[in-house]
Amino acid sequence: TQKQVINMLLNITALTKTYTISGKLITALNTVDLTFSENSFTCIVGKSGCGKTTLLRLLSGLEPATSGTIDYGKAAKIGFVFQEPRLMPWLTVNANIAFAVKNDPSLPAAPDEKLLELLGLKAFQHSFPAQLSGGMAQRTALGRTLFQNPDLILMDEPSMGLSPLLVSEIFDIIKVINESGTTVLLVEQNAKKALSIADRAYVLETGKITLSGDAKDLINDESVKKAYLGE
Repeated sequence: TQKQVINMLLNITALTKTYTISGKLITALNTVDLTFSENSFTCIVGKSGCGKTTLLRLLSGLEPATSGTIDYGKAAKIGFVFQEPRLMPWLTVNANIAFAVKNDPSLPAAPDEKLLELLGLKAFQHSFPAQLSGGMAQRTALGRTLFQNPDLILMDEPSMGLSPLLVSEIFDIIKVINESGTTVLLVEQNAKKALSIADRAYVLETGKITLSGDAKDLINDESVKKAYLGE
């Protein structure tokens, strides 16, 4: 079924982030404007160092912006999936998923079978991180974020370091998560894969949005093909 985009979840206006490194001013983000609608799937593509991760860190509150505004609207709870799984090695898969909300009485103490089945983790729920493949560790990290019931999930290159088969599996799960009603913002170097499953897309180059539109249009854009799709 075709999901419906309802209204604005989060709005960014003139967002700018600068750093001073060895006395030199570096502009990581330059007056970025973005809007994310409820239930949407947005991807931001760009080469390494273009500002993608910085944008996610500002949206999640891990770093303050230099200037500009972030209107969180209906995005009361934001989840973050990092490039690396960052699992607790002494905890099982189940315990890692539930770790971030262990003091929240409104949430269950452990993930239910539905979540474990979605992530393909049912057979691994009592395993420890050292026993997991890279793909299973990334699924566990995704489960940890989903378990918090976020309004918006920020994903920082979840395909990093995974084989093409595992990348496809992770992206299939992300698509199901979005279709179930969770808003997704995905930043990826794997532009072809990201554009193939997102609704809307932005191209970020040296801290500025240079192109935006429907993902299906950008995947056929000649400049995008040349710069990011190797065509």
